[in-house]
Amino acid sequence: MRFAALVGCNSLHPISMENESLSSASTPRCNPALNSPDFSRHMLELDEDDDLEVFSKDATFTDASSINTSLPTSPGSMINQYRFEEEHDSKDLFITVGDPESHVTAIETFITYRIVTKTTRSEFDSCEYEVRRRYQDFLWLKGKLEEAHPTLIIHPLPEKFIMKGMVERFNDDFIETRRKALHKFLNRIADHPILSSNEDFKVFLTAQAWELTSHKKQGPGLLSKMGETVKAVAASVRGIKQRPEEFVAMNDYVESFGQKIGMMDKITQRIIKEQREYLEEMKECGPVYTLWSASEEELVDILKGMAGCIDNCCKATEEQVGDLSEGLLPVLHEYVLCAETLKAVLRRRDNIQAEYESKSYTLANKKADRDVLKDEIEQLEDKMEYANKMLKVDWERWRKNMQSDLKLAFFDIAEKNVAYYEKCLAIWETFLTTEKPELVLEKDTEDYSQK
Repeated sequence: MRFAALVGCNSLHPISMENESLSSASTPRCNPALNSPDFSRHMLELDEDDDLEVFSKDATFTDASSINTSLPTSPGSMINQYRFEEEHDSKDLFITVGDPESHVTAIETFITYRIVTKTTRSEFDSCEYEVRRRYQDFLWLKGKLEEAHPTLIIHPLPEKFIMKGMVERFNDDFIETRRKALHKFLNRIADHPILSSNEDFKVFLTAQAWELTSHKKQGPGLLSKMGETVKAVAASVRGIKQRPEEFVAMNDYVESFGQKIGMMDKITQRIIKEQREYLEEMKECGPVYTLWSASEEELVDILKGMAGCIDNCCKATEEQVGDLSEGLLPVLHEYVLCAETLKAVLRRRDNIQAEYESKSYTLANKKADRDVLKDEIEQLEDKMEYANKMLKVDWERWRKNMQSDLKLAFFDIAEKNVAYYEKCLAIWETFLTTEKPELVLEKDTEDYSQK
């Protein structure tokens, strides 16, 4: 009954709108048949030292400086290439993440994952690649994508949380949960019409170990990154005059959505915790009836029947807890992270607008630099228009994915919850139908003997 309150919460109404990379050599293998791989391998119990993550906030959300100044100045030239479709007639990029493998060095222990890519795209030299990547490589990729496309909605990574000396606490379930999240992260990028064509994404999927390391070193230096960070902080402090109404509505929706989905996530975790405690108590209760039956000859059948019913209810409750923790909770928590991602995207959009407004103000007050500033303003105006259009289109795409994921999760857990209570009801009804006639017969016998 407690879960009914969770499913019955208010619906979410939409508005109108990773230091060093250790990776194995890339192994291209041509296999035209794009078969689905087997994910049934046993997970390992060790995880990263510097790469261990559990459920905490991803630090990458705090950096709002990843703005690529080399974006095209004419938004129309890119907008015309920006094709969003709900489903492609034929998918041409298949990515699987699996086979986690532990690596132990003198200073750290971490996990790498095998990434197999199969594709028919002409820009790839082979149709199949196999590489190994660690969590920090995924963080690097996410950062590069945010830098190149500051106002596109990039699917969140599983959170990172460093716990040195606590490796033994990370078991198969934790590693499998992370593997699934990394698999989903890459496939959401592969399904995206713009992100899937990013050169850094291609390098991530295909490069050998030394190639990836070399590619990482080609990025902007520390001073350049610090400069971008300072600019972003300045823009944040300066603020913007007035956010367009559609983005005000979008920001309000994200705030509301984040609060609701966060509450749903917490409630679900609490329900799972309570159900597990309830399950442990039921497991202790069953043996009590069994022991009791040994000392009550006249109640043997009833007491054993009670013990059997409780055992069966324990099994049903275990299934329900599994459905909640493995089916619903990961989806809810994923969209808690999505809400944080959306807030970061909106902040980066605001930074672009703030820079545009700052240049406009400077132009109005410095006549000597008018021509230079005018060109910069035109470029920033195009950049802002491009950013607005990209975000609006990607917003609708993300929202549809979110609604579909949540609907599937809610419908599935509702069906499993109904089955759970039907199972328990059938168990107790069977108990009543088998034991009640005997109780009536014993009562009639006692009444007759008294007469």
